[in-house]
Amino acid sequence: MSNARDLANIADDASDIVQGTAKAWVNFDGTTNTGGNCDITESYNVSSVADNGTGQYTVTFANNFADVNYSAVCSGGATGTLPNFNRTFLVHTTSVSSFDMRVQQSDSGVLRDEEIIVAVVFR
Repeated sequence: MSNARDLANIADDASDIVQGTAKAWVNFDGTTNTGGNCDITESYNVSSVADNGTGQYTVTFANNFADVNYSAVCSGGATGTLPNFNRTFLVHTTSVSSFDMRVQQSDSGVLRDEEIIVAVVFR
């Protein structure tokens, strides 16, 4: 017998829906810098993304979390013809108001900017 929840009945439990929903997300262009911030394409509960140098960003929340017990997941790529399979997206530090992330070459560790960067935060 499986311990998995019956997905057909998950809507009956409002706490599962709230816990399973992203509390913040952002899609931004890591190659831009307008007044120290990257251009945000779309977002939810994110007020800005600071460009802290090549491959280094701070995602700032519009509404702070109660604590740092959240999970941030990052990914991305480019819009050009060359695939960017050799990248690592890292959450570096977290606070109740923001988290820092880095993008680097997987093989060399060299930091780099990417055209499309996405981050999703669950709590």
